[in-house]
Amino acid sequence: MPHIDYYFSTQSPFTYLAGTELERLAERQNATITYKPLDIMALFARTGGTPPKDRHPSRQAYRLQDIARVARAKGMTLNVQPAHWPTNQAPSAYAIIAAQKAGGGDLGTLVHAITRACWAEERDIAQDDVISDCMEEAGFSPAVALSGMLQSAETFERNLEDAVTAGAFGAPFYVTDDDQRFWGQDRLQYLESHLATRG
Repeated sequence: MPHIDYYFSTQSPFTYLAGTELERLAERQNATITYKPLDIMALFARTGGTPPKDRHPSRQAYRLQDIARVARAKGMTLNVQPAHWPTNQAPSAYAIIAAQKAGGGDLGTLVHAITRACWAEERDIAQDDVISDCMEEAGFSPAVALSGMLQSAETFERNLEDAVTAGAFGAPFYVTDDDQRFWGQDRLQYLESHLATRG
């Protein structure tokens, strides 16, 4: 059974724009997924990337146009400059890590609910009530988000190290168990093609 390590940031617009396509792909290809939320700014610093606010104005302008285009093409609501971005991504990442450990809900729905809250609903994903709503939508008890906080923090840090070791440098980033790497939600079709050819 093929496996995918999924590196992402809960405050990444491109993670939001991925929707739940990865989960549908994994179901079609009988693949498993490990969700690895991480600190995207720290990943940029470790791998030669530049935070959006520090990029050349031309790059900043293009990024806003591009995410708006992708959203329109997918029929998704998106505010290119949301009210609560950037924000503290740790609480939402910890919640996903705790939910993955607990089981019993839908992790793909949880990730999408959190990113949608930021990019389409003008909600602050660092706030407990927002995280609780997303947990409930995905079939998890909100109390799960507060369980094992120290372990979740350690996993969050380890995810960054795993990403660097695996060759990831952006989000979303998908790494298969045979070390094929795919960067961006627009590469999911190539990820599926690769899995399909593995037999």
